[in-house]
Amino acid sequence: MRYARQAVLPQIGDAGQARLAAAHVLVVGAGALGIPVLQYLVGAGVGRITLVDPDRAEVSNLHRQPIYGRHIGQPKALAAALEMAALNPDTTVAPLVARLDPANAPDLVAPADVVMDCADSFAATYALSDACLAAKRPLIAASVLRIEGFAGGFCGTAPSVRAVFPDLPAQAGNCATAGVMGPMAGLIGALQAQMALAVLLGLRPSPLGQMIRFDGLRPASFRFDGAPEPATGHRFIATSQLRPSDLAVDLRGPDEAPQPFVPHALRQPDGLRPAEGQRVVLACRSGLRAWTAADRLRQHWPGEIALIALGDPA
Repeated sequence: MRYARQAVLPQIGDAGQARLAAAHVLVVGAGALGIPVLQYLVGAGVGRITLVDPDRAEVSNLHRQPIYGRHIGQPKALAAALEMAALNPDTTVAPLVARLDPANAPDLVAPADVVMDCADSFAATYALSDACLAAKRPLIAASVLRIEGFAGGFCGTAPSVRAVFPDLPAQAGNCATAGVMGPMAGLIGALQAQMALAVLLGLRPSPLGQMIRFDGLRPASFRFDGAPEPATGHRFIATSQLRPSDLAVDLRGPDEAPQPFVPHALRQPDGLRPAEGQRVVLACRSGLRAWTAADRLRQHWPGEIALIALGDPA
């Protein structure tokens, strides 16, 4: 009886319900986007979900993360897994209290049938897109801020995130500084879930290669099936992937981070003189300043550049 109202649909039926039960979905982020994704995928009977999130539930996030009211201070991945177990015991949610980065992304992506980018982080999105493109896994990525957001279907049979967004914006806000309306996050997260179910069920037209945006309550949509993959682009790495020979630069100020992320990191990128064959690694909190600095460096230096998004202090 649990799935009767969706299995009666001709697009699903018993065969479609069996496909959902056999599916494995990777969900990165258990916040405002991840919560509706989890609720609808678990409710639909997706068999296994791996959930990755490093953060803890906070009171200031409850307006858009309403399942955590009784879990304040607890790791969101663990709390969400408990809530989902109560929603549907047919689904196994495996929580991982960790940050998604370019080092662990390939192993997390490999066993998944669909990957959900709910982290709302530049670095996580590009790391997931690069891993999904290499593994030919579908990626449903989304972002929400203020009263607008988008969701898109990338990789798999579609172009990657880099094909649609080859460059980062000149500046970006976050929920703490720019704000976000909770229902808009719920709307975009529910849209992600619908796109994921469409991929798992093989519905047509495919959501892969499609972008859907909401500016307030004004929707817009376009397809990008033919977008070419960029020949070049800045790549993110994890701190664990640093080489001893790298020229490391920490772009955070002393007030933001009294100590550099590695002891030998420089604090000023101006006037860098890398040795021949040396890789320059630029690091900041979100990756945006590192990307901008890499753009400037690329204008006069053709060598290898890598970026690190350090995130907020633990």
